[in-house]
Amino acid sequence: MNDNLMARKKWNEQLQPLWPALKGSLAKVYKPCIRKNCPACARGDKHPAWILSFSAAGRRKTMYVPLALVPVLKKALHNGRRIEQLLHRAGPLLIKQHRQLTQKHPTNS
Repeated sequence: MNDNLMARKKWNEQLQPLWPALKGSLAKVYKPCIRKNCPACARGDKHPAWILSFSAAGRRKTMYVPLALVPVLKKALHNGRRIEQLLHRAGPLLIKQHRQLTQKHPTNS
């Protein structure tokens, strides 16, 4: 039981600094604007915009992202990938811990 508590504490310590976190992708796109008579659009130039893509209820969604929020979302995406790595490692670690416990304390079956 003490091993489980220590593992949980370590897990919390690893996750705490990884906030904010999200899963998805961020892309810079170039699109025409909605203003009539925009000189840049008239020349064929397009305006930069940032879009966040993510899954919700099994469907792909996108949202425009304000420029000021781009650095926060980049950090959140990076943190999300780190959390995913931790999750991939968690399964094998749980199995190894279980095996170690059962070897130390075999049950009478």
